[in-house]
Amino acid sequence: MRGLGSPRGPEFVTVRIGQATQEPEVRSGPATKVLPTSPHRGRLLVTAALVAALTGAAAGVAGARLFEGSSEPAPAAALPRVAPAPSASLGGMSATAARVLPSVVSVEAGSGGGSGFVVDDRGHILTNAHVIRGNLRATVVLSDGRRLGARVIGEDDDEDLAVLEVNYPQDLTPATLGRSSDLAVGDQVLAIGSPLGLSGTVTAGIVSALDREVRLGGSRRTAVQTDASINPGNSGGPLVNARGEVVGVNTAIASSRGGGNIGIGFAIPIDRAAPIAERIIRN
Repeated sequence: MRGLGSPRGPEFVTVRIGQATQEPEVRSGPATKVLPTSPHRGRLLVTAALVAALTGAAAGVAGARLFEGSSEPAPAAALPRVAPAPSASLGGMSATAARVLPSVVSVEAGSGGGSGFVVDDRGHILTNAHVIRGNLRATVVLSDGRRLGARVIGEDDDEDLAVLEVNYPQDLTPATLGRSSDLAVGDQVLAIGSPLGLSGTVTAGIVSALDREVRLGGSRRTAVQTDASINPGNSGGPLVNARGEVVGVNTAIASSRGGGNIGIGFAIPIDRAAPIAERIIRN
């Protein structure tokens, strides 16, 4: 990584003061009165000059010693800074993200993985079926970094949904499920998950379209389209509205030839995903 170069300061030039100075020329004119010079007066002037020189030299030496003996460094120049912002509770989408993040987990299953979110207080986690990839067990990583073992209790390949169960439900924070039927094009939404293994990633966007027909699982289904950035690893994570309610399960993206997000992502509407999760849990 290239830096910005070595710091440089101004160059100082020491100016030598010459010994010889030009005496001012004194001219006598008609109005100039020349006083006789007394030998005693001359000696007094010379003596006074010597005393002044010695006094100045002594003061200079004392000042230099005082400076050399001082251990206190010169004060550093302080850059102007704004005053500290008053403490206040989070608002807007920051508060939404803070509310939902504890409910979102990373899912590791075999050589694959993705995201998921807690749906109740009994230790059930909803994710995508393609995240599980046919595995019977998985590991979930909570928002605080703790790792818990989980078992797959059921999946629906046609809808690309699966439910996990952990043995310590008291360690989980259930998300609040909303209604995808209340969404409108242009509504603000957040996508939360672990894209490319980066757990706890939050991206923002809007609802781009409703009831967009796309291929999910083994058949074509309608989905919520969003421009919130969704990448591999986001699968199974929640799409939430501005109130922090889950309105979809992030599942698929439209990508260019090189892969990656291009601003077109799809989420299974929660109005369809929640009944499927309930059925899997009951059975």
